[in-house]
Amino acid sequence: MSPSVTTTNGVNANGVVKPKKTTISTPLPNPSLQVTADHNLKQVEAPVYAPGIGEVLLHIKATGVCGSDIHFWRHGRIGSLVVEGDCILGHEAAGIVLQCGEGVTNLQPGDRVAVEPGVPCGVCFLCMDGRYNLCEDVQFAGVYPYDGTIQRYKCHPAKWCHKIPDHISFSEGALLEPLSVVMHGINTAGLSLGRGAVVCGAGPIGLIALAAARASGAHPIVITDLEPSRLEFAKKFVPSAITYQIRKNLSAEENSKEIRRLFNFEHVGEYGAPEVVLECTGVENSVITACYTARRGGTVMVIGVGREIMNNLPFMHLSLAEIDLKFINRYRDTWPAGLQCLGGGILDLKPLVSHTYPLEQALDALHTCGDLSNGSIKVQIIDDKENVF
Repeated sequence: MSPSVTTTNGVNANGVVKPKKTTISTPLPNPSLQVTADHNLKQVEAPVYAPGIGEVLLHIKATGVCGSDIHFWRHGRIGSLVVEGDCILGHEAAGIVLQCGEGVTNLQPGDRVAVEPGVPCGVCFLCMDGRYNLCEDVQFAGVYPYDGTIQRYKCHPAKWCHKIPDHISFSEGALLEPLSVVMHGINTAGLSLGRGAVVCGAGPIGLIALAAARASGAHPIVITDLEPSRLEFAKKFVPSAITYQIRKNLSAEENSKEIRRLFNFEHVGEYGAPEVVLECTGVENSVITACYTARRGGTVMVIGVGREIMNNLPFMHLSLAEIDLKFINRYRDTWPAGLQCLGGGILDLKPLVSHTYPLEQALDALHTCGDLSNGSIKVQIIDDKENVF
């Protein structure tokens, strides 16, 4: 098509200055799900922009709902990341290239791609050192003021779009983002073949961590959660896993003792206790439990997003036992390896998708994900519309 074009003034309704963009007309509207500064959600039609230099225009076919989307909706912030105005949510996405901007050589219209949502500055010392996930000037989709992927049309730099083969669905392509979080956590934690591990939390990240830890050769693996239904799912998802339901009437230290007993390490002493604990909830009490669960000299890897300040970490226990308490911020250089995991059959994450909604019902998707009583694991928003360009 030959779309009509209009140049915007570079300032959005919230007064945030953005580079000038050219809007285009499209055969279909561009419904989007936006979060507001006063903790509300709204479904509105968003403008469609022509791809700039180095960008591609995408038809977003699948977007997963993440816990961070719920955080931004209900709390308006994650740490220093604050919702100060309207912002389109979503960052776990895959789609089709519709149009290529000037200078794009690695993609062409019709290519199927998974979207790596963070666009780092490329020039700071962290980017130059290859640690672009720590770039302070990153433009991350779905984090104010950078619009996300719960919309039909979105421009994104071609450099951060990864081709996916035909045998990987768009739904699986969208799962590459949470898989990347887990892969970065596992790589940083240093799981060892035949060494015990614990996964705290049987939500989507915890379940992916469970499957990835198993594929990495950790054994035995215990997964914990408060909800028995999630532990039942975890057992079906990875049958070799040992499940433990956190007991609310026990302290963090008491729960940790019960978890450690599941490793049956009496014959080898402390060596048989879990070497790595992957904490995937961010809940303070769970982090404390993880600290007491890891063996002396072990590692606690906090993957989950939690409160800005935690006051009760067992500092001297960690110190005397030389337990490494580590953290990650998103991921780096994980999409190619993640594609190999899915394409090569190392991991099958398709069973995690419990609910799907059409784009026009994105608001319902957020409400389903935000209410644990619905029994959702991974909720995805799908757009199957054809002839969109």
